[in-house]
Amino acid sequence: MRAVVLAAGKGTRMKSARPKVFHELCGRPMLWWVLRALREARIEEIIVVAAPEMREGMEAFSDTQVVIQQEQLGTGHATRVALEALPPRSRGKVLVTNADMPLVTADIFLAAIEALGNDAMSLVTVSCGPALPSFGRVVRKGARVERIVEVRDATPDELNIEEKNAGIYVADETKLRTALARLKNDNAQHEYYLTDIVELLSKADERINATPHAPMLDVLGVNDRIALAHARTWMNIRLCEQHMRDGVTIIDPVTTYLEPELEIGCDTVIYPNTSIGRLSTIGEGCTIGPNTRLSNARIGNRTEIRESVILDSRLGDDVHVGPFAHVRGESVLENEVRIGNFVELKNARLAKGAKAAHLSYIGDAEIGEEANIGAGTITCNFDGKRKHRTKIGKRALIGSNSSLVAPLEIGDDALTGAGSVVTKNVGDGERVAGNPARPLPKKSP
Repeated sequence: MRAVVLAAGKGTRMKSARPKVFHELCGRPMLWWVLRALREARIEEIIVVAAPEMREGMEAFSDTQVVIQQEQLGTGHATRVALEALPPRSRGKVLVTNADMPLVTADIFLAAIEALGNDAMSLVTVSCGPALPSFGRVVRKGARVERIVEVRDATPDELNIEEKNAGIYVADETKLRTALARLKNDNAQHEYYLTDIVELLSKADERINATPHAPMLDVLGVNDRIALAHARTWMNIRLCEQHMRDGVTIIDPVTTYLEPELEIGCDTVIYPNTSIGRLSTIGEGCTIGPNTRLSNARIGNRTEIRESVILDSRLGDDVHVGPFAHVRGESVLENEVRIGNFVELKNARLAKGAKAAHLSYIGDAEIGEEANIGAGTITCNFDGKRKHRTKIGKRALIGSNSSLVAPLEIGDDALTGAGSVVTKNVGDGERVAGNPARPLPKKSP
């Protein structure tokens, strides 16, 4: 079984410089979703027909064969271009599908494959009233599929036909190649319609099978941004339902935005207005949200993140973040770390039990176990030319509004007074204060 994915359409109704099938829903291009469904249907040999302007974007699909359709002369021409790039198989079968149906499922493809049997072609149809007005009508003679007529070429009676062509076909490869060679473009669009194959095969007394009607939503073609928004809504509901079935509580799926390929542990609770993407992983028993965004975040067990943003960072077990914190740049928060409101971390590692509760910026820094970073503390990590690191030892106490000028090391059990500007290293147990910070007298025994 081979699959041909027709992706070269210009998508003029999208009103975009970006090719239509590269527009995203739930973090992935439309084309990605179709390819995933094909692979879930166990079809390994897939060829995508793309337009010349899609060359660069197709590099993201390096595991898929691509053929360029230099001129867009219709779906029949696109299918012929694809098959000309493949060596013939005398007993082969070919599935052809449009690339702008991101909600299509593997089950629909498998049903079309099963419906082919030993016949010439099978196709997927959908039954509806006035909906999907642009879909071609399936014309039958009795129970037999006779032809498909496109809307522009249909008579008023044909326009009233409720059974419509979904744009998914499975055919005997040899018969398909023969019929493609006979296609003509004498129609309103002057294009080579793949749908005309049905009539050619029927006139040759070949049998065309239609699958049981597919759900209309699953074969929704996206032709403009309105349809894209509808498809995104339904795909997001699917993703939320998948995780809820696996033991995740999602308080409001309508305002929770997920991407595919996430890992979310059992008994985690996700509150409204939360977005989770880019292959993030979340452990068990976590609380995420409300008003939170995770992107490429790796979260341990029993961690709580409220009204915060976590980007490209890793959090351990029993961590508390927020509200209104920003963790980014490959930061690492080990177990039991607490990050409070309006704290920003960038490329920082906080060891077990460290705390930064309020209004601080910690960038390019290493914070020791159980260290406490006071409100308003800043690691001054950039000298105008280069970034430098700050290292703070175990159990250190950094006073409020301290400015730590990197490169800098502050030892274990050290202390900086409130408002200090620390420009020199501070030894273990040392206490400094002032601007610039100077050692304080040692306490009397």
